[in-house]
Amino acid sequence: MHGLFLTMTGVGVGFMVGLTGIGGGALMTPILVLLFGVDPLTAVSSDLVASLVMKPVGSAVHLRRGSVHRQLVLWLAAGSIPAAFCGVLILRALGDSKRVQNDLKVALGVALVIAVCGIGLRAWVGRRDKLLAPHRFDANPPVRKAATLAVGVFGGLMVGLTSVGSGSLMIVALMLLYPSLETRTLVGTDLVQAIPLVGSAALGHLLFGHVEFGLAGSLLLGALPGVYLGARVSSKGTSPYVRPVLVVLLLLSASKLLGATTTQLAVLVGVFAATAGVVVARNHSRPTVPAAGVAFSSPEAVS
Repeated sequence: MHGLFLTMTGVGVGFMVGLTGIGGGALMTPILVLLFGVDPLTAVSSDLVASLVMKPVGSAVHLRRGSVHRQLVLWLAAGSIPAAFCGVLILRALGDSKRVQNDLKVALGVALVIAVCGIGLRAWVGRRDKLLAPHRFDANPPVRKAATLAVGVFGGLMVGLTSVGSGSLMIVALMLLYPSLETRTLVGTDLVQAIPLVGSAALGHLLFGHVEFGLAGSLLLGALPGVYLGARVSSKGTSPYVRPVLVVLLLLSASKLLGATTTQLAVLVGVFAATAGVVVARNHSRPTVPAAGVAFSSPEAVS
């Protein structure tokens, strides 16, 4: 029965990954820790192994559509691959004591808060894509090598330590470094570079024995069809309410990992709901007629 619930969880997480493009680590790891009582080290390790199998599904779509900046992938991977393995080595050096497990929960909570901020910025950039003329974008901007390498190192360490970052943190840094890239190219580039990144982190955890193969296998049984179905649905357009719901779930998970009480969680949800209501009301009250000569880009292809 426990395996069945894990598989059903895998279906839900995989579907959200395919629908929104948000990395599975931001969803799966906190679910394993908070709902299934898995210790943080095992949750991070098992989630990385499952993510390694899921990543190529979305990456293949973007490679076929040509929405991948290959040079960026190379420079990101040059920093993220060794950094991810180093993140695993740091965890191993710290050990698996109760204090380390608690510290890892806090680190995961902080990573989720940063991821929520990243989702907000990503949504803003997506609106920018619809309002700017296509000629304002550059499909092949010059690569800022040192800065891109630094992003890879940062993202690699975060993924190695918490499994969060390849789909929710690094893309924010890429948006800031390369504002002329369309969102679909940013997403495609991030997905492709995440394959060697997650592979490096997963290899480290496999070598050092934190992975529970039964757990990872149960997750994959549901995640693979889930991510495929989510990608199919996203190609036809998604509800504008999906991401706000996802943000609420991530905020709740982050708050719980950081030790928030039930009352504090209720206040947080209330504040977020009130803010979201104001934003929605303002958006509906404004005219949405584009300026003359402004063409709308195609919907973002997420995986």
